[in-house]
Amino acid sequence: MNIKKDYQFEFECWLKHVKDEDNLKELNKMDASQKEDAFYRDLEFGTGGLRGVIGVGTNRINVYTVAKATKGLTEYLLNKYGKSASVVVGYDSRIKSDVFSKTTASVFAANGIKVYLWSTLNPVPTVSFATRYLKASAGVMITASHNPAKYNGYKVYGADGCQITTEAASEIYSQIEKIDIFKDINFGDFDTSLEEGKVEYISDDVLTAYIEKVKEQSVLFGDVVNRDVAIVYSPLNGAGYIPVTRALTEMGYSNVSVVEEQRLPDGNFPTCPYPNPEIKEAMQLGIEYAKKQNADLLLATDPDCDRVGIAVKNENGKFVLLSGNETGLLLFDYICSQRIKHNKMPENPVMVKTVVTMDLAEKIAENYGVKTINVLTGFKFIGEQIGILERKNAEQSYIFGFEESYGYLTGSYVRDKDAVNGACMICEMFSFYKTQGVSLLDKLNELFEKYGYCMNTLHSFEFEGSQGFSKMQNIMKTFRDNVGEDLEIDSFAGKKIKKVLDYNNGIDGLPKSNVLKYILDDGCSVVIRPSGTEPKIKIYISVSASSKADAEKIEKLIIDEIYDGLIK
Repeated sequence: MNIKKDYQFEFECWLKHVKDEDNLKELNKMDASQKEDAFYRDLEFGTGGLRGVIGVGTNRINVYTVAKATKGLTEYLLNKYGKSASVVVGYDSRIKSDVFSKTTASVFAANGIKVYLWSTLNPVPTVSFATRYLKASAGVMITASHNPAKYNGYKVYGADGCQITTEAASEIYSQIEKIDIFKDINFGDFDTSLEEGKVEYISDDVLTAYIEKVKEQSVLFGDVVNRDVAIVYSPLNGAGYIPVTRALTEMGYSNVSVVEEQRLPDGNFPTCPYPNPEIKEAMQLGIEYAKKQNADLLLATDPDCDRVGIAVKNENGKFVLLSGNETGLLLFDYICSQRIKHNKMPENPVMVKTVVTMDLAEKIAENYGVKTINVLTGFKFIGEQIGILERKNAEQSYIFGFEESYGYLTGSYVRDKDAVNGACMICEMFSFYKTQGVSLLDKLNELFEKYGYCMNTLHSFEFEGSQGFSKMQNIMKTFRDNVGEDLEIDSFAGKKIKKVLDYNNGIDGLPKSNVLKYILDDGCSVVIRPSGTEPKIKIYISVSASSKADAEKIEKLIIDEIYDGLIK
């Protein structure tokens, strides 16, 4: 639980102890409201680690809060593994990611933990992979995923390559809470630790091993396809350029063009201020490239290269963005159909998705005889299910996992979403259908005709600062107290609420989570939850209807009613 702090006291403490010029300068420029926002609480440490705005203060990402988290994680690892503890550390293209990764490595090394450090920026799944490959006790990735440029973060993995569990996060947090940020941390010296072998750069062989695992996920099984299809790729100034283009080249894709302005790492993201492939504006420059190149497919990965978005050309030559749900449905159907065709479907196959991901996936799963496992929002819970299967010697049963927020994984070699894998599988699927004269839009429409039309949308409402934090809590309380089948509000846009799933109570053995799902008439649903990484309330609406036009009308009525009555 994050307790509100005496921000003025905290500010004066930092003013007294901070020595470096940049942070002192920022402290001295702060007005009252800036002080409050920077010091009213500690950045919350949870299963996703830390994430926040870069800057000075307890509610910011800086070398001090990174070092404090690392010291807490150090104590947890020493208690669990003793002197044999080791950690993999990686980072992406964000502002100060390299600085924070060296700070992290230095603190670990100074406190007796062996560090394996990626020598250059790499995708987040490479930390999950290297943690398992090198048999490390944990992994740390410095990243803020798809957040705006002002953010950075600190993501923690367990020895199994999964993001840490709720229990582990709680134990680490309890260690962090004991630490005085200015008295209890030995920052060490990075260069000295490197010379003494306490920090070791990860060899290129490990990246090669990872790329080989990505390539092994192909489900062509000997089918011949045209790999000379015109593809445009954008790393969105992140970590994806080298591994994505390398994997595609090695898989035989010979006509891949890169968006030059977004090719090199740049944490300022000058051509896409919100570097998220879910957002149309982030994809716009890539679409312009695709038009010039007369390409049929655009791929874009986010800064830490764990999410991938696509745009495809329709029959009129216009590029259409596919949602994460739509791409996931296409990939899942492609994988299942290929496995069935080539007699490669494992016994008791499993697909894992999050509770906010399109329920239509379950109909596809049922058609192919695949078991669906629903988990809480966050790919860490999908990774956790792979780990459960592995402990039952049933790891091979896992064939696909996805979430609506553009995360996909087709194999168990990592335990987090992987946009290198996603990009390669999308290109394979695209090439496979194009060789047959079928577009991805054709195939998507075929799925809707077979299983029924379904539309999922996401609406985010931002609440900045301490007052915004309180308002978010009040909104969730209002929903719990007033919305339900037997409460004051028992329908949305005329669709009766048939059932309420409150994941705060723990459902189907899942950890407790501040998520509400309303099951409505006619196959519709609404999910509301606070974001775990940004000051936002997120509302997911799923509508089943006879046509896209009807679905859009119903969806608009639902969100307008929710916003006007409960959010505004």
